[in-house]
Amino acid sequence: MSEAGERHASWLELFFDLVVVVAVAQLAHRLQHPTWENVALFAVLYYAVWSIWTSLTLYANVRAEQTHTRSMLIGMFGIAVMAAAAPDVAHEITGVGTHDGWFIAAYITCRISASQSLQAAGTVMTAWPAAQLGAGLAPWFASIWMEPPGRYVMWGLGVVLDVGFSVLQSRRPEKFIDEMRRQAERLEQRERRRLLNGRSAHVVRTAVPAVLDPAHLGERLGLFVIIVLGEAVMQVVVAASGHDWGLPLGLAAVAGFGLIVSLWWLTLHYGLSAVPGASEGGLKSYIALPAHFAMTAGITATAAGMGVVAAAPEEHLHGGTGWVMGGGLAVYFAASAVLGVAARAGRVWIWVWALPSVVLPLAVAVVSGLLPGWGVVALLLLVALWRVTYRPRGGAVEAASPA
Repeated sequence: MSEAGERHASWLELFFDLVVVVAVAQLAHRLQHPTWENVALFAVLYYAVWSIWTSLTLYANVRAEQTHTRSMLIGMFGIAVMAAAAPDVAHEITGVGTHDGWFIAAYITCRISASQSLQAAGTVMTAWPAAQLGAGLAPWFASIWMEPPGRYVMWGLGVVLDVGFSVLQSRRPEKFIDEMRRQAERLEQRERRRLLNGRSAHVVRTAVPAVLDPAHLGERLGLFVIIVLGEAVMQVVVAASGHDWGLPLGLAAVAGFGLIVSLWWLTLHYGLSAVPGASEGGLKSYIALPAHFAMTAGITATAAGMGVVAAAPEEHLHGGTGWVMGGGLAVYFAASAVLGVAARAGRVWIWVWALPSVVLPLAVAVVSGLLPGWGVVALLLLVALWRVTYRPRGGAVEAASPA
């Protein structure tokens, strides 16, 4: 293995990311005609894709050059199935029904495959235990025999169990490691009995804490942010095709591109958390990973709204699109603010820059129905630019790594 500071994403990991690009695009389409139910379901489906990506990213981080190509390709194919099924989840197709079953099957298969890959490595994933144990899979199994809307409630319960289990266990890693070692000892004793009885037995590895490469993990999390920012660009470009390229579209495109660049700039200069002076290496995983989920989901929601605006930039926003855009950006900045508090960022930044950038997008959402679409995007750009204008004491800002 190369030194931690020199290791980068492998070609296999970059190939794996290609299917995530498609999945994010498919999920964003669900928000183009939003209802509160659709937004909630989007969050659950997005978590399903994100959790598989995160599990396999952690696996590749720990195993490095020993990463099994088969494990990554299984996850890649499974996410592709989930991406294809996502638009038809909870939507009836004449003579077919929904594609809920395909989504469930692909999700469960990928999570179990990723879990087995980590367990076969003989390591204990204390950073995000759900990646190894799949604590929230039981409700997904149970949902197979349930009808909507109860099925989707069970999916949401699975997400809550997944996140809750990981947060609680990663806050007490020593206790989690002891439990995993006791489990390994019980399995070893059982295999010994099988061997004494003349039956074949499997080798049980002693569970040891997984050692993460923080530089590689930071790069991988940053690449995911680039994926969702690329989705925002695609939404505007695709929606602009086949429409009049007049002044309203030009204003919407410039404002949208400026918003995307602002979010990219914050990541470039301050790191993944978009917090000045923060060190992601010092952030606890049970804070950093949920924040990463929230930030990327927020960008995806904002991107979906920008696609709607690009299709009709001069029209007033209706049907919740303004709330999807403003709420998505508010979620992004709220997660960043939480990371800032955890990283002990300066009080001036928190009160004058971080908190206003959470509240102002929601204020824009309130008045979004009274404004043309391009005007809503322009106001959200001003909010992002407010964060960009911050300068640490001394005025110098150095570009940060994606970590």
